[in-house]
Amino acid sequence: MNSSSSPYRIIAVCTGNICRSPMAEMMLAAAFRAEGLGFDVTVDSAGTTGYEAGRPIDPRAGRRLAATRLSSEHHVARAWQAEWFRERDLILALDVDHYAWLRDAAPDADSMNKVRILRSFDRAVAGSDPLDQGIEDPWYGGHADFDAAWEQIRSAVPGIVDHVRTVLGHAAPRQQLMQQQVRSIS
Repeated sequence: MNSSSSPYRIIAVCTGNICRSPMAEMMLAAAFRAEGLGFDVTVDSAGTTGYEAGRPIDPRAGRRLAATRLSSEHHVARAWQAEWFRERDLILALDVDHYAWLRDAAPDADSMNKVRILRSFDRAVAGSDPLDQGIEDPWYGGHADFDAAWEQIRSAVPGIVDHVRTVLGHAAPRQQLMQQQVRSIS
C-alpha cells in the first residue's frame, strides 16, 4: 500500500491492546521521530481480541512509558480489523500466539508476509526460533514484568527503524554512519 505520497504504516498487535502493543506503538513512534522519519512512518496498535476495547492503557505500562517521558494518556484499546491487512505495511506481533493468529487470519500471501514477530528485529534473538522471540504478557505480573517487556521491545526498536529506513530508501543519519564505521574499525 505504501507509496511516495503516503506514510509507511506499522501496527503492533498483542492480546488486549492495553500493555505490550501500545508500549511498542509509542516507543516506535518516538524512535521514528528521533530519526527524522516522523512524517514518513505512522505507528498504531490493536489487540487480537476486543476484551479491552475502549479501555485506557494498563497503568503499569503507562508508568513504564512515563519513566522515559512517553505519554500514553490518549491511548484507547481497540480490536484488530481485517482491512488493516491491506492498509498496513508491517504488522508486528508481540508474541507467538498473536503471530499465529494474524497469519491464520491473513486473507492472502501478501498480507501474511507483512506479519512479523516484533523481536525478530532484535539482533540478539533474530535467528532464534519464533517460540523464543515472543514477549510474555506482563498483565499477569508486576512492575518488573512491565520493565522486562519494555526492555525486550526497546531491544527490537533499532532493527525495526533500520528495516523501515531500508524499505523507504533513506540513508542513516551521518552520526549513526560514523558510529558504525568506528565500531567496524575496532
